[in-house]
Amino acid sequence: MDIKNLVSDVGVKVAYQTVRGINNAMRPKELDALIKSAEEEVRNKYKIEDLKNNKIIRIYRDFYWKVIKIDPTKQRPAQEALLRRVLHGEPLPRINPAVDIGNVASIKWLLPVGLYDIDKIGSESLELRWSRGELFRPIGGKPVQVNGQIILAAGDVVLHVYPYRDSELTKVDESTKNVLIVVAGLKEIENDSLIECAKFISTNFEQLLGGKAGDIKII
Repeated sequence: MDIKNLVSDVGVKVAYQTVRGINNAMRPKELDALIKSAEEEVRNKYKIEDLKNNKIIRIYRDFYWKVIKIDPTKQRPAQEALLRRVLHGEPLPRINPAVDIGNVASIKWLLPVGLYDIDKIGSESLELRWSRGELFRPIGGKPVQVNGQIILAAGDVVLHVYPYRDSELTKVDESTKNVLIVVAGLKEIENDSLIECAKFISTNFEQLLGGKAGDIKII
């Protein structure tokens, strides 16, 4: 799997990795303990009223305002939305094992995480680029045309609107065997953080869901 970054000039970078051969149909008993541990960790570490001043949260909010022209108080960065949910006393959503592990990593590192079913992508070559009016089918939403937004795409098929919304077409579900992990970074985010986040996901995929992880790449 190869991703070409055509928007590095606006500060976008990602860490990505593949894990092939997982079993996402069975929920391992260890997963609930992993989720609860992460929920307790972030509740002890963060206060909701202080999030706007958190360094990492601030980096993504500034990117929303300045680069993709979105108000981050109305369309929250994905990781901030998850974290706020947990800090309000709600549990992380239970979607399926792979997605749940990705959500745990997202709140631990405060980074947006995207997971994609490789077999649904239909290509081993992807691009991070500006959109050109492509049709995007968001998970849980109606199809929309995307203009002037940063996307992850395979040709004209949009997998992701950067860095906050994924596509119904390539979502990970219980039948998924092969996964592309993408940790959405920005130039101000340390590479080590992106790598650690991706490694946490792939290691738990291997230990809890089986499969074999490939190398982590940063672009």
